[in-house]
Amino acid sequence: MEFVIEGKKFDLDVASLTVAGWTGRQQDKVLHHVEELKLLGVAPPSKTPLFYRAAKESLTQADEIDVLGSETSGEAEPILTSHEGRLLIGLASDHTDRDLETHSIPHSKQICAKPVSLELWPLEKVAELDALSVQTEILEDRDWIVYQKGTVDGILPLRSLWQESGLSDGDWMLCGTFPAIGGIRAASAYRMVMTDPGTGQAIKLEYTTRELPIVS
Repeated sequence: MEFVIEGKKFDLDVASLTVAGWTGRQQDKVLHHVEELKLLGVAPPSKTPLFYRAAKESLTQADEIDVLGSETSGEAEPILTSHEGRLLIGLASDHTDRDLETHSIPHSKQICAKPVSLELWPLEKVAELDALSVQTEILEDRDWIVYQKGTVDGILPLRSLWQESGLSDGDWMLCGTFPAIGGIRAASAYRMVMTDPGTGQAIKLEYTTRELPIVS
């Protein structure tokens, strides 16, 4: 896949895709997310964090993704990869089938495409990693409303998380998300942004969903 790093285009391998779950740094926020998902019928994790594998083909830069049925939703997350030993960070959405999630989290992660930003930053160029802010807006009743808002210090330290995952060059990992304001719910359009307050730079990710009928 082609990405932009410091203004230049690079073709990067996608050897594997991992979704890190339950990565909150503060236990109370992890429990909050557990409770959010319990309301949807999702069983709590056996341990935290957990690393779920997803098909590498599910990583996409398309501005529209197809979803099956009406019970899917996106989650803004930092995404890490390594290229020639250099860690890179971007913005992605762990779009998930919430209905299937009540039966199997790994299967729910597998079934949906995972939109990813065109731009990546070298991790060492981020002014203060924990200060990165992430915000999601969703289109709801014809208005854009804030759906998620948080900073990376709410997630386990990203370098440590990468090391714990055991991943290497060409592998990709979504690193965890932030609580949904007003509860987890489906939307047809997403606007996501990750901002580095130290440099003023931002990575944006926007996409829409096209709902497919379960039976045509």
